[in-house]
Amino acid sequence: MENKITGAGGESTRRSFIKTTGVITAGFLLSPQLIQLAKATPPDLTGAPAILTGNASVAATLGGLPVRTKKWPEWPIWNIEADEKIVVDDIRSGIWSRAGLVKEFEEKWAGVVGTKRCLAVVNGTNALTTALMQLGIGGGDEVLVPAYTFIGTVAPVLATGAMPIFVDTDRETFQIDVTKIEAKITPRTRAIVPVHILGLPVNIEKIMAIAKKHKLLVVEDACQAHMAEVNNKRVGSFGDAGCFSFQNSKNLAIGEGGAITSNDEKFMDKCYSYHNYGNPYGSVVGSVDAGTLIAGNKLRLTEYQAAIGLSQLKRLEEQTNLRNENAAYLRNKIKDMPGIIPYKLTPNVTKAAFHLFPFRYNKDGFKGLSREAFIKALTAEGVPVSSGYTPLNKMPYLQNAFESKNYKKMYSPKALDIKAYMQHNDCPNNDKLCNEESVWLFQSMLLGSKEDMDDIASGIEKVYSNAEAIKKATK
Repeated sequence: MENKITGAGGESTRRSFIKTTGVITAGFLLSPQLIQLAKATPPDLTGAPAILTGNASVAATLGGLPVRTKKWPEWPIWNIEADEKIVVDDIRSGIWSRAGLVKEFEEKWAGVVGTKRCLAVVNGTNALTTALMQLGIGGGDEVLVPAYTFIGTVAPVLATGAMPIFVDTDRETFQIDVTKIEAKITPRTRAIVPVHILGLPVNIEKIMAIAKKHKLLVVEDACQAHMAEVNNKRVGSFGDAGCFSFQNSKNLAIGEGGAITSNDEKFMDKCYSYHNYGNPYGSVVGSVDAGTLIAGNKLRLTEYQAAIGLSQLKRLEEQTNLRNENAAYLRNKIKDMPGIIPYKLTPNVTKAAFHLFPFRYNKDGFKGLSREAFIKALTAEGVPVSSGYTPLNKMPYLQNAFESKNYKKMYSPKALDIKAYMQHNDCPNNDKLCNEESVWLFQSMLLGSKEDMDDIASGIEKVYSNAEAIKKATK
C-alpha cells in the first residue's frame, strides 16, 4: 500500500519563495491557496455546481468545466510497509543523535553523487555556509552568484562576510549566463556559486574552465538537482564542493536536511569538525574532552532523519527517470504552442532532475493575456502553476546586511553604497524572466502518467482558446 503524505514543507520551501497572483501577498504570507499550490492539488470544486455543470469548452474562470478535477501525485511519498520499519526501529533504539544511520546515508549519498566523501548537515543553506567558510571565504571577498535563485544561495555568502556579486540570467535555460561571468570578476573575486536551478544543470563545464583560468573556487549549489548529470557525471561532483538540500519539497525529501560532497579529504575533515562544534574529525558525538580545534557550529543530522533519507533514496532513481520521461513528453507537446517557450537544457546535459518544470510565457503570443491572468486561469483548470522567483538582487536584505556592524567594519562606505551596488548588480534579463515570463510546474506533477501530461497541455490549449474572453472579463 503506497501512502502519499504531503508535509508542511509545501508551505515554505527553500526554493519555492513564489509569487502568484491571488495566492501570495506582498509580504509573502502563507495562505491556504499557497499551500494547495505547493502540494500541486487542483482546485476544490465542492459547492461549485455552476462550474461542474458548465460547458467543457469554456474556461473554468468563466464558469466552464475544468480540464481536470482529480488530484495530482502528492508529495512526499511514504510507503508504510517498505519505509516504516527503519524509522520505528531507530526511534525504539533511543539512538537519535548522529550515529550509524547518518554515516550510512553519507556513504550512500557520496556513492550517488560520485565523490569520495559526504557530510550530512541540518539543511542545504548550512551546507553552503559550511563549505564556503571551510574553503576560506570571508570578509573582503567577492563571490559570484546567479540572479535567478532562492535566498538560500546568497544568505550563506553574507554569513561568511563576503560580498555577493550577481550575474545575469540566460532566459532560455533559466541558468546563470556563463558569457557574462568573466565581466564580473575582479581582484577580490574568490569563488563562484553556480546553481543548478530548478533541477536543470548549469553549464558547469564552462564554469569550471572559467574558474581554472582565474584561479577561483567553485561551490555547486545542487540543492534542487539530485541525480542530475552532465556528460554522465553527477552534479555536485564537479566543483571544490557540492551542496544538496533534503527539505520536504526536494526530490529526496527528509523534512529538513542537507549534505556537502567533495573529493578533498582535508576539506571534508574541516567541514566535519565545523559541524560538530569544531571538534576533531572522527571525535565521538557528545564528547566533552575531544579538544576543540576550530571555531565551529552544531549542524549534525539526526538518526531518524537519516532513516527517512535511506528510505527515500530507494526510489529516487526511478522517480528521476520518470520525471525526465514526462518532462520530455510534455515539452514536446507544448513547444509549438503560441506564447509558450519551454526550458532549454545547457550543453552536454545527460539527465536533469526537474525539481520544477519551467517554461516562459509570452503574452503577445497568447492574445495579449497577462501572465497573472494566465496563471489564474490555468490553475482554475486544475493545473496549478506558479510565476516563480522575484529578483533576488533587488531585495531589502542586502541593505540590511550592509548596515550591520560587521559589514561596516569590513568594508568602506563606498563599497557599501547600496545605490551603486544595485547598479553594478543590475540584471535586466533576470528582471524580464521574473517579472514577465517565468511559469513553473511542481516536480510531483511529473510523477504522474502521460495522460496527466496531456491534461497540462490541454489546460494550456483551453486557456489559449479562451484568452480573449478571459482578458475581457479581467478588465
